[in-house]
Amino acid sequence: MFKKILIANRGEIACRVIKTARKMGIATVAIYSDADRNALHVRMADEAVHIGPAPASESYIVIDKVMAAIKATGAEAVHPGYGFLSENPKFAQALEAAGVAFVGPPVKAIEAMGDKITSKKIAQEAGVSTVPGYMGLIADAEEAVTISNQIGYPVMIKASAGGGGKGMRIAWNDEEAREGFQSSKNEAASSFGDDRIFIEKFVTQPRHIEIQVLCDTHGNGIYLGERECSIQRRNQKVIEEAPSPFLDEATRRAMGEQAVALAQAVGYASAGTVEFIVDGQRNFYFLEMNTRLQVEHPVTELITGVDLVEQMIRVAHGEALSLKQADVKLTGWAMESRLYAEDPYRGFLPSIGRLSRYRPPEELAMDGAVVRNDTGVFEGGEISMYYDPMIAKLCTWGHTRAEAIEGMRVALDSFEVEGIGHNLPFLSAVMDHPRFVSGDITTAFIAEEYPEGFTGVTLPEEALRAIAASTAAMHRVAEIRRTRVSGRMDNHERHVGEDWVVSLQGKSFAVVVAADREGATVRFEDGDTLRVTSDWTPGDQLARLDVDGRALVLKVGKISGGFRIRTRGADLKVHVRTPRQAELAALMPEKLPPDTSKLLLCPMPGLIVKVNVAAGEEVQEGQALCTVEAMKMENILRAEKKGVVAKINAEAGDSLAVDDVIIEFE
Repeated sequence: MFKKILIANRGEIACRVIKTARKMGIATVAIYSDADRNALHVRMADEAVHIGPAPASESYIVIDKVMAAIKATGAEAVHPGYGFLSENPKFAQALEAAGVAFVGPPVKAIEAMGDKITSKKIAQEAGVSTVPGYMGLIADAEEAVTISNQIGYPVMIKASAGGGGKGMRIAWNDEEAREGFQSSKNEAASSFGDDRIFIEKFVTQPRHIEIQVLCDTHGNGIYLGERECSIQRRNQKVIEEAPSPFLDEATRRAMGEQAVALAQAVGYASAGTVEFIVDGQRNFYFLEMNTRLQVEHPVTELITGVDLVEQMIRVAHGEALSLKQADVKLTGWAMESRLYAEDPYRGFLPSIGRLSRYRPPEELAMDGAVVRNDTGVFEGGEISMYYDPMIAKLCTWGHTRAEAIEGMRVALDSFEVEGIGHNLPFLSAVMDHPRFVSGDITTAFIAEEYPEGFTGVTLPEEALRAIAASTAAMHRVAEIRRTRVSGRMDNHERHVGEDWVVSLQGKSFAVVVAADREGATVRFEDGDTLRVTSDWTPGDQLARLDVDGRALVLKVGKISGGFRIRTRGADLKVHVRTPRQAELAALMPEKLPPDTSKLLLCPMPGLIVKVNVAAGEEVQEGQALCTVEAMKMENILRAEKKGVVAKINAEAGDSLAVDDVIIEFE
């Protein structure tokens, strides 16, 4: 076996590979840029080599720098992770020339299947059903419009060398095709160094289901079930699960066998993924093949018990697969939620900054429940603007889909992240969404269910009552503690009452709290009672409670006269008052937010790429005003209504913070 492996990547995937290598007794080498000097993968590896400035284009994807690190450390093999150089045939060729093993497929397979245009042609020649599209090179935006009309809208504009949702746009008309082509081309050039674009029909009502394949250099190939990846936003996967709630055994077998046949047709060896679009009648169409380990591989590992990274390393070492197709058994159900550094309340725009608090739920593996968190960050670490915004992959496993979902709900509620905007509230909201729970999902789920974006969660009355009872009991504990502060005046002992009014989400509940040593019994006006027990003490930012035998996890913050409570995707201001205080509070005027209707604010920290308008110019509703780039994604900001530009406060090349004023209107 190899004695030393270099991981040509960063973040959570680098940490993930290090864990398996360590288990196999293999020493590891990390590479890092200026921005990652103190990163977790650097701390975890046995050795670390600095390879250049923060931008990936000057460090992680510069082949010569990675090769120099391999030579300097004497690494025998390289695991590329995903993204960066993982699907770059030139990198695989350079390794081959240097006599270093590539923990991935052969060069020819990467060339054949890593390029989306070539792979589709091969699939068509092999008789695989493919989505209609134009496979040739597209010269400019006008040709893209012509081709889009020939195929018929809607169309998907894709970077040939793309991956991870970069360089992809859906266009529903000529204008969107024109803009999408240019944006995809720019993103592809900056992310992959390859600006070739192709266009295909966008299949409506589709599911995105992928097959995990594993092949060796001895002609063996198997598939390890499928992953349902339909919960996507901007073609970026958000939640994945295995198996799919939609496939039957016959479709699973047909897709699996076709995926293996396709892999073997190009001499594939290593772990890889064949992606399909599946329609409502379970017809499936080849989409692309990813010649690398997938981000969502943990859910496959959880239902099969196979360590895919270990298998990749063994195949690269020349070993034959120890598994046969008959050995692959799918057990239970697994969920994966991707934790992104992006603000769901601001249209999921990237968020950067320092993690002032980062406390994932405790990882566990027991009969009936598994919690796994693949991460590449730590408390106090910084989320950089230079790389992908994903900071962790939270996975749960259960015997059934319902158990896996419930495990994920509790795990998400228990996940503490502060200092940056993040999508935990949105992930929690999806886990409770009736359509998701039923399994009736398509790739359009987020667009259909959250057409106006995510504005938070409105909790049902039952949940509000549980929170009201919990916060009343917590508030009483805090008040009793305050009465015991030393140094108070004698003969002025304060009595903490039992009657409280809890206000949250526009509702008020009058309650009576009867406390004892084990907990508190909270009685509502209508006579309903809830028993609350917990080991929470004032100052704790996470409260684990038992409310009438049901677990409740609350993130707790202090506000004047109550708590800021976050649970199940909701962010609530909860006020706990005496009856008289509640009476007076009801008379207070409501503070309104400031009027920003005549300002274009920067929605995220980013770089101004282009300003499309000038002072004095009249703009129409929907007109592009400027383009902001952050975390390798271009975002076009448009006019919400007709108006006249009064002043422009930024120009191309300016770096702006959140809510900086870009344009003022008359």
